[in-house]
Amino acid sequence: MGEHDTLLNAVIGVVASIVLSFIPLSPALGGAVAGYLQGGSRSEGLRVGAISGMLSLLAGAVFFGLFILGFGVFYLGSGAPGVFGAAGILFFIVAAVISALYTVGLSAVGGWIGNYAKYELDI
Repeated sequence: MGEHDTLLNAVIGVVASIVLSFIPLSPALGGAVAGYLQGGSRSEGLRVGAISGMLSLLAGAVFFGLFILGFGVFYLGSGAPGVFGAAGILFFIVAAVISALYTVGLSAVGGWIGNYAKYELDI
């Protein structure tokens, strides 16, 4: 693991987030792994954590997109009125924004905490 190798550390953080996804707040754990491996200043830990969160978000967006596609096919085949379709799309948009804030925000905070742990806690 390369200290100051931002992309490698961010990808390792993504893998940690996915492996630990059954644990609540797993994006923070993935960001903490990335921030710990990154080293440097607190702002570097914050940055690598945010990058890890954005990459995790891309992985989640693939699954979210497949879910929306499946929902759309099911909805079009059901013959339901159009107002339910607009409400469903609005729901998915709001859920996507909240998911993005949750994933990237927690990963960035985790990156800062991981960097803090490396230099201040003698771990």
